[in-house]
Amino acid sequence: MGKLSDVEIRHWIAAGERFEGKGDGGGLSLRYRQGDAVPRWLFRYRLAGKPRVLHLGSYGTLSLADARKTAKEMRARVALGYDVAGEKQERVQEAAAKIEAAQNAVTVAKLADEYLTERIIGRWKHPNIVRSRIERDIKPAIGHLHLADVKPSHIDALLKGIVKRGAPTMATDVLRWLKRMFDYAIKREMVLSNPAAAFDPSDAGGKEEARDRWLTRAELVRLLAAMKAAKGWTYQNTLTVKLLLMLAVRKAELIEAPIKEFDLEAGVWALPADRTKTGQAVDIPLPRQAVEALRELVRLAGHSAWLLPARKMQTRMVPHIDLNTVGAAIAKNIRPLLGADFPPFVVHDCRRTARTHLEALGVLPHVAERCLNHKLKGVVGIYNRHDYFEERADALQRWADLLEELEAGGAGKVVPIKKRKAG
Repeated sequence: MGKLSDVEIRHWIAAGERFEGKGDGGGLSLRYRQGDAVPRWLFRYRLAGKPRVLHLGSYGTLSLADARKTAKEMRARVALGYDVAGEKQERVQEAAAKIEAAQNAVTVAKLADEYLTERIIGRWKHPNIVRSRIERDIKPAIGHLHLADVKPSHIDALLKGIVKRGAPTMATDVLRWLKRMFDYAIKREMVLSNPAAAFDPSDAGGKEEARDRWLTRAELVRLLAAMKAAKGWTYQNTLTVKLLLMLAVRKAELIEAPIKEFDLEAGVWALPADRTKTGQAVDIPLPRQAVEALRELVRLAGHSAWLLPARKMQTRMVPHIDLNTVGAAIAKNIRPLLGADFPPFVVHDCRRTARTHLEALGVLPHVAERCLNHKLKGVVGIYNRHDYFEERADALQRWADLLEELEAGGAGKVVPIKKRKAG
């Protein structure tokens, strides 16, 4: 029987009596220093003639009986030549190493952020397109996974999920960026293999066929009416869709626009070269209706520097709304009101709609092409540097007038643009 007892130990604790060590025999002792919250068990032994100490635990978690049992097991191991204190230290170090490795392990989300910073921002004209795919599709699906844990099955499930929601083109984009991200990780020895390498566009739904969808006058009447009646559809969304139709600009050009680009007094939108697909700056004439819509958006933006500021806190820290916000809202709030006989359409179809109706209004092809900020082809594009600003202003105003009439419920009359006399 040992020298200590539970009654004795509880008395020392109650009295606050401190001591360096009280032995129980067989190498087991109890320590209760000034800095100890509770007494602690120690197992003292000698190995190769050198004194060693193993900390077994506190009296609060290890009873006297359990401490004696543990000490007996440790004496047996020491007798066999084991350094029990050294073994515990190794276990502690291994556990600490595992914790540190887990903390330092690179997740897909961390890789995506680094790739965006190092390879996209400052190099790509429209980095937010890549950012959108990362924040909308990649991070929610596999962002939490460590790189070494990502399997082809994760990639497959991610792509199938995007295709299932009817976005094969986006799935193809996501696959392309996943491959590039993991190739980047391989180069930096973050991972040994690319889990997306075996996939091709056919696994992402294939390439989407070129679209030819445009909205007729009758369809525009229904769309404009639906935007007034839809529940959950915001006023900002209505103004955005109207501007996309009126101005025939690309979605990103409007959504990512800072307010400073617009001179509403002069009725001009100065779109800089670094925000156009062609890489050329363009002054866009603003119809009266567009100026009114823009004034409303500026008012609704409050103190923001952006025309369409982000509507809620977003971890991706993009100051404006997501590129897919309006398209998603159309799918959720507008399409159900249009009926099964109304063929599906996407936001980009606004440009094709505008181009088609400009043609019907008698706008000359080269002027209509410049309204969409398309480069003129062939010899005309090489030698003709005239930007047709006045002609574009005339064309876009007539188009905006037609949209205004259609919104009022009218059929809209074709008012062809009079050809100017030469000279």
